[in-house]
Amino acid sequence: MDDDQQLYFDILNRIPIERITEHPNILVAAGFWEEERFHAARTCYAFMRKIDDMIDDYKAQHLRIEEKDREKFTRHVDKWLGNIRASRSPGLFQKDLIHTINRFRIPIWPLEDFAKAMIYDINHDGFPDIQSFIDYSDGATVAPSSIFVHLCGIRKVDGIWEDPLFDVKPASRPCAIFSYLVHTIRDFQKDQLNNLNCFADDRLAANDLTRPLMKQIAEGAPVTVGFRNLMKEYFELADDYRQQTWKVLERISPLVGPRYQLSLLIIFNLYLMVFERIDVMSGNFTAAELNPTAKEIHDRVSRTIAEFRH
Repeated sequence: MDDDQQLYFDILNRIPIERITEHPNILVAAGFWEEERFHAARTCYAFMRKIDDMIDDYKAQHLRIEEKDREKFTRHVDKWLGNIRASRSPGLFQKDLIHTINRFRIPIWPLEDFAKAMIYDINHDGFPDIQSFIDYSDGATVAPSSIFVHLCGIRKVDGIWEDPLFDVKPASRPCAIFSYLVHTIRDFQKDQLNNLNCFADDRLAANDLTRPLMKQIAEGAPVTVGFRNLMKEYFELADDYRQQTWKVLERISPLVGPRYQLSLLIIFNLYLMVFERIDVMSGNFTAAELNPTAKEIHDRVSRTIAEFRH
């Protein structure tokens, strides 16, 4: 074992995986960065999480968002984004966010795309077709993933951060959509029980499914043939993006430092671990079945470190 590998194992053993309950894959993977980059990621994701939780928490308590609340939430998102664009800082949190964006040369478009996705979420109840789901993913998952990939790719030259040596958005997109499709299958039960449906209405109809039936299955009703076919469609689409992700990783890995190569592999492997647990033929698609334990996460990261070469 060389010194770098020993360092990575030491870092892994300090990460409190069992205490990370929200976005564990991102936080585990970013845990291998130096502190200032990790703080930059945590600052950006806390901002996004705050907006996302505001909407999801409301939907968990209500069947639909009332018109007056839609207007209120939309104004809220627009105000936050406007403050960032104009570098106005009404609170310490946004001041820290703006400082982070400027210092680490984070482009504004990921935050703009994320805000658009949140406004879609506020004003729509699900997705009419699979393309609208993919379009939504460009803001909901490609945008935050692009910040992660940007922070992997930036370089410090004479004490100043410089942009990555590759175009971040196309580099981020395959893995982001792969992970989001996996996330959608993994969280089927939890989402349905919280009044959230991420499966496209046209795909439900094509497989003789309805939203009430989806919730019944989440509550323990027998899995139907149509439900398995739906999950197979999403699984196969995820597999397409999985294959695209490998090609992107091969292309951009030489353009980032060893720690950041490793973190890109870790986040991909953690979603790949969930992907490998999906059994479209006989699985029940429960949260317990599809969510790995803290030990399984630790073991998968450990294996990634052991196999890592740069």
